[in-house]
Amino acid sequence: MLVLFETPAGFALFKVLDEGKLDKVEDLWKEFETGESARKIVKLKAFSKFENTAEALGAATLLVDSKPSKSLRKFLKAECQGELLAVADSKLGNSIKEKLQIDCIHNNAVMEMMRGLRTQLSELISGLAGQDLGPMSLGLSHSLSRYKLKFSPDKVDTMIIQAIGLLDDLDKELNTYAMRVREWYGWHFPELGKIIQDNILYAKSLKAMGDRANAVNLDFSGILSEEVEAELKEAAIISMGTDISDQDMQTIKALCDQVISLSEYRAQLSEYLRSRMNAIAPNLTVLVGELVGARLIAHAGSLINLAKQPGSTVQILGAEKALFRALKTKHATPKYGLIFNASLVGQAAPKLKGKISRSLAAKTALSIRYDALGEAQDAAIGFASRAKLENRLRQLEGRMLGKLSGSVKGKGKIEPYDSNRKQGTPGLVTAAKTYNPAADVVGVSFPKGDSEMKEKKRKRKEPAGEATEEGKAGVKVEAEEAVEQPKKKKKKSTRSSI
Repeated sequence: MLVLFETPAGFALFKVLDEGKLDKVEDLWKEFETGESARKIVKLKAFSKFENTAEALGAATLLVDSKPSKSLRKFLKAECQGELLAVADSKLGNSIKEKLQIDCIHNNAVMEMMRGLRTQLSELISGLAGQDLGPMSLGLSHSLSRYKLKFSPDKVDTMIIQAIGLLDDLDKELNTYAMRVREWYGWHFPELGKIIQDNILYAKSLKAMGDRANAVNLDFSGILSEEVEAELKEAAIISMGTDISDQDMQTIKALCDQVISLSEYRAQLSEYLRSRMNAIAPNLTVLVGELVGARLIAHAGSLINLAKQPGSTVQILGAEKALFRALKTKHATPKYGLIFNASLVGQAAPKLKGKISRSLAAKTALSIRYDALGEAQDAAIGFASRAKLENRLRQLEGRMLGKLSGSVKGKGKIEPYDSNRKQGTPGLVTAAKTYNPAADVVGVSFPKGDSEMKEKKRKRKEPAGEATEEGKAGVKVEAEEAVEQPKKKKKKSTRSSI
């Protein structure tokens, strides 16, 4: 049996001298306590040295993916024909067996022997000192780390995180600069702020016009529409603003240049973010848009971290403060976080936003996992999920309309139409109530006892001055009955009242 061992300096093949020792895996480490005992178990058969660091980096990169390099295939083909090869990686053994038809083995005994070879490597390989092996390992690990960091697709989402952060900062700065321009120039031409609402158009018009007295002779066709241009010129003639100096006007125009340049850079950055999101997370972009998708990735830290989250977490991502406040005060938890800004949630009615956000979060979680962990880069799942969510939204809206109209199935109640009503009033009215003779009760006789009780109640309600002799007698009888009640019953009633 031969053992393949990878080192920073090259590939080594060891011959197992005593294969019987491999049966006792628990005691195998004792055979590698010293160099002399290790030489009794294994012996170096061949060694393939790397020519330079680039070759070592290429071989190590392929070994990470469990693939043999070209130099390793030549080395094994020359030295291992007809031998059983022990390898540390089972996937690498399968690849060697497919390409070179060399039988490979991987078990606990092989792994224990690999640990022993690693401890006594400098003793088993002549010419490879320990002080040389350390710098080789460090240099190769640095090169491999730089290669993985450079070409790892997991790190590309860093560009998205930085872009969406810069986009939010640009929006804040643009709003601050634009408000400053409006307040500053408003002293000279206050009516312009009501005529032009857009900040970018306001800055472009101000830069082209300068003093409001120049507005009459200027052409704003490339900036404003004809109606707005005519209104601006009329307002410039009768404006109530104060005059400003040329130095102040130059300062305001310089600030306008900043606003215009920032707006142009923001448009470029937005286009860059859209292209990056379509390349990295196409399904997520189709479902929630590039801005919401980028904010979700930035909030989670990376696309991989976001793919590890369940749908319920994706739904409330960004509303952590409200969630913990609701849990602390035992109130209702939030229904949505950053996903609230998605177009599908915005299309839903206020009462349906919670339901559609839950469905959207579930589909979004699946799309993120497909984008982060899948090999294909198409947006088929995103388009299919969006179509299902749109159908779901229409179903929910149909049910809500059915409830509003009084029918669960969505059909309104049919009411009679009155054509005799006056014009201008609604034609749908309720049916008129008619007399129902079947509801009459005729010839019903009451028992004698019931009639006497009703008569007593009637006489008791009569005024005291109009009481008859029969009424007085009835009152007297009731008084006598009350006196004859047992004393125990009376005590019981007093206790209950207490």
